[in-house]
Amino acid sequence: SFISALICRMLTLCPQSVLTSPLPPFPTLCSLQEKQYFSFPGELLMRMLKMLILPLITSSLMSGLATMEPRACGKMGVITITYYLWTTFMAVTIGIILVVSIHPGAAAQKEDYSAGKVVLSSADALLDLIRNMFPSNLVEASFQQYRTVIVPVVKSPRFPTIPGKSLSFIYFAPDEENPEIHRPVFLELTPSPEMTYRTLPGTSNEMNVLGIVIFSATIGLLLGKMGERGAPLVNVCQCLNEAVMKIVSMAVWYFPFGIVFLIAGKILEMEDPSVTGQKLGLYAITVVSGLAIHGLVLLPLLFILITKKNPYAFIKGILQALLIALATSSSSATLPITLKCLLENNGIDRRVARFVLPVGATINMDGTALYEAVAAIFIAQVNEYDLDLGQIVTISITATAASIGAAGIPQSGLVTMVIVLTSVGLPTADITLIIAVDWALDRFRTMTNVLGDALAAGIIQHVCEKDFAPKPPKARLVGYSGSILSHADTKNVVGSETETAFLSFLTARYSERHRQISFCRADRAA
Repeated sequence: SFISALICRMLTLCPQSVLTSPLPPFPTLCSLQEKQYFSFPGELLMRMLKMLILPLITSSLMSGLATMEPRACGKMGVITITYYLWTTFMAVTIGIILVVSIHPGAAAQKEDYSAGKVVLSSADALLDLIRNMFPSNLVEASFQQYRTVIVPVVKSPRFPTIPGKSLSFIYFAPDEENPEIHRPVFLELTPSPEMTYRTLPGTSNEMNVLGIVIFSATIGLLLGKMGERGAPLVNVCQCLNEAVMKIVSMAVWYFPFGIVFLIAGKILEMEDPSVTGQKLGLYAITVVSGLAIHGLVLLPLLFILITKKNPYAFIKGILQALLIALATSSSSATLPITLKCLLENNGIDRRVARFVLPVGATINMDGTALYEAVAAIFIAQVNEYDLDLGQIVTISITATAASIGAAGIPQSGLVTMVIVLTSVGLPTADITLIIAVDWALDRFRTMTNVLGDALAAGIIQHVCEKDFAPKPPKARLVGYSGSILSHADTKNVVGSETETAFLSFLTARYSERHRQISFCRADRAA
């Protein structure tokens, strides 16, 4: 039957994607309309993910950047953010180099919808990218983005025009199977007219993610500088961010159900699912290889060059945090363990750890950015879309920016993956090609994110150590008479205010015994 055949095919897809053994031809069991009905639960999942893009980006960036302490606006804040952005861009670059070199989507080819379609030049694509960075209308940016369109124009007919007669010309008619694709259709004219192409301003019904990211980041930084005047809006952003994260956490419960139908619907659309199933293994190897190169080679090399210390001894001190990241697949849930490991095992200054780690959990998503760049180009390879330099630059910048807005929760990459795909016009429905292995890759990229945060704390402490204000001298209790004080009473005291409170406590404790205790600072006695 149809259901039994589909279940058997789904159960054999994942193991055979690793073993790369061929599958027999999959028969056509249902019509196109029945496939759409069957994929409806998966379509709901995709709509949920798209619904959360806008509030997730705005609330995460605004609240994350606005809640930075005033001291973070100095050298440590600038260096930290610059370092995070640089390492994230490095991760994206590594992923792009690997996926272009390995080409995991070469054999997973689908019908070529780009035949006969005029492609924008790299210059036009780059200009569109810059235009979208500065949207003219923020409301419009939530559902549209600027895109240059190429329109064919009849330059001049090769025969004299007849008065009262017009030359008819039909172009870019919608495709029958895929209405979103337009194919050029030319009339058989004798002689044929001379054609030219003009670039005109246009729009596409896709969210201008890049413009929203830049605007939200700018507002977040300015709100942090406004202090108390910007506090109400910051509180709103924090509440919105928390609410969005709760919505995503609830949506995670629907993910297994929706993912099954997304994958099943995609399997039904393929003539031979073994082609994509086999290539998922190579795709997973590409992602894991990129994460390993970035996390175990480049980041430690950067650590050595800056600190002149052994990075693997440093990594050994955070193994517990890395294991928690592998188990929970959440950088936010791992944050307390990471802080504990850095303070107790690696001797990181508390002031550095409390600033670097929370900021890193918000904006430092090296593994997620690498994964998104590889996945986007892999999907383009599967669809036989030839990405030019401008589109690759768009993917790199968008993956870097979108990873900043990713919440530190499990499978948040599914949300930001849609962002990267829509930025270059790739079909978001094809995310089902990689979603089968996302649950496993998500854990490895979370480990990379946590590792990057921890190494960043060590680097920032080394760079900014000389710029820290020296700690106040420790005060000791000397020259006292009377009862011997306990160990808890003789702890070192830091700072004049704390010392005053400590002395008041001791005076009140021993006043009823009528003993006089004299105190002086050790440095003054010396």
